[in-house]
Amino acid sequence: MLKKNLRHIQMEIAAAARRAGRSPSGIRLVAVTKTVGPDEIREAAALGLRDFGENRLQEAKPKLQLFPELRWHFIGHLQTNKVKEVLNAFSLIHSLDRFSLARELQRRAERLDTEARCLVQLNISGEKSKFGLSEVELPDFLEAMHGFSRIKIEGLMTMAPYCDDPAETRPIFRRLRELQEACARPGMELKELSMGMTNDYTVAVEEGATLVRIGTALFGKRTG
Repeated sequence: MLKKNLRHIQMEIAAAARRAGRSPSGIRLVAVTKTVGPDEIREAAALGLRDFGENRLQEAKPKLQLFPELRWHFIGHLQTNKVKEVLNAFSLIHSLDRFSLARELQRRAERLDTEARCLVQLNISGEKSKFGLSEVELPDFLEAMHGFSRIKIEGLMTMAPYCDDPAETRPIFRRLRELQEACARPGMELKELSMGMTNDYTVAVEEGATLVRIGTALFGKRTG
């Protein structure tokens, strides 16, 4: 089933990319492994997947230990007291959303003599249930990031509201791409756009996503 699901997703991504005049090679699938066990992760890796995403550090820990060769993405809300462990284990943080987190990332990265690779999370929909900067906060936030020598901003991330019709999410994804184009600068090209999940990833690809975060469509409905 996993092999069939992956093939379907890859075909859908490729078709969406072609509709937008893009190369499918420019889009990476991040397999979201919330509630997913080691056997399924092992199978997904055997099928060629290398990028995996986790929302919560505690659930991720045993998986990180079992599969250190994989590229792990932290895609959930990051608490400052978890920064040290996340920096040690994850290759990309999708959820930089406030100055207090940036300060802690800088402090911990200095101590670990490493670099914090991050995406800035935007709350474009304005939903109170979602984290992220507002559009108006983004330019000043990005400008301030030049003062954080250990943080490398690689792009932007957003989450769209769940819609029965995925096409309704298009304005959210389009706006993230517009902000990317408006705010990119030399030294901060914002090449990555992390947007799109199981329900709307094809729309996100059509609008410029470079990273799509997919769990249910790949592994099936969650059991917890």
